[in-house]
Amino acid sequence: MAAKLSNLQPKKKAILIALCVSILLMLAKFVAYFMTNSNAILTDAAESIVNVLASSFAFYSIYLATLPKDENHPYGHGKVEFFSAFIEGVLIGIAGVIIIFKSGYDFIYPKPIVQLFEGATIIGVTGVVNLVLAYYLINTGRRYKSITLEADGKHLLTDAVTSAGLVIGIILIKMTGIFWLDSLISIIFGLYIVFNGYKLTRRSVGGLMDESNVELVKSIVDILQQSRKDPWIDVHNLRAQQYGADLHIDCHITLPYYFDLNRVHQEISEIDKIINGNADHMAELFIHADPCLPACCNYCRMKECSVRQEPFRGEIKWTIENATKNQKHFDQ
Repeated sequence: MAAKLSNLQPKKKAILIALCVSILLMLAKFVAYFMTNSNAILTDAAESIVNVLASSFAFYSIYLATLPKDENHPYGHGKVEFFSAFIEGVLIGIAGVIIIFKSGYDFIYPKPIVQLFEGATIIGVTGVVNLVLAYYLINTGRRYKSITLEADGKHLLTDAVTSAGLVIGIILIKMTGIFWLDSLISIIFGLYIVFNGYKLTRRSVGGLMDESNVELVKSIVDILQQSRKDPWIDVHNLRAQQYGADLHIDCHITLPYYFDLNRVHQEISEIDKIINGNADHMAELFIHADPCLPACCNYCRMKECSVRQEPFRGEIKWTIENATKNQKHFDQ
């Protein structure tokens, strides 16, 4: 609990900064829109509304994620961060669709556009601020294992890229005098926004559905393989679930059948220490001990085993392919 509280403060600080800055940037972009009447600038301004809403919900989700486990939430509240990212992705997608329809209408029925250089200057400044804020949120999110902060940072990074493109487009419109380019640019960036909303939503749904994190599972298997000891005959049915910053791992470990309960507990505790000492963040492990069978002897490294029925022929290296299957390795 103390570790969670220590992680809460930098997360709260980061998301509060993002919220305050997003509000200021949103106001600046709408000022630019009313100055210019440009759909391209409206695209950026509309997405800023999403930034404010997303940061507000992100702050609440970070608070919920740090609440202790209770009877109704035995695995904690960390998954709310996936839900927060899902909401943000949906909001981004809706904003993109609205922008596309609005720009399509104005493409057919154009309006006069004025003060483009002034508007481009405002958008350029907001883009630079968003870029700095985006990398701050992404780095903080990775450091404290927060998908919410990462999602918010990547959203702002998208916003910064959009702003850079809009500035180039606005300058091009001013130089060429082709004002219908305003709506065309807006439609293009609207499609880009929808695509980014889809990617964010897809990732959050995967987390909510306990989709396998291949890189995470592979890192755990690699740690076990590098640190494996002779009594650990094989590891199988390994699964990992992430709940916000919390990681839950369960697996089966095959041990010599003649080990007593104290020795089994000692081996399992050693595995716990190795994973939590080498993994990127703390994990809660649930390890089921299986007794060895005669068919395990050919790849068992136990020395001076009095019950061995066939000689050791070679170690079976643990990989993500065999460690995640629900079967002892001699069945493969």
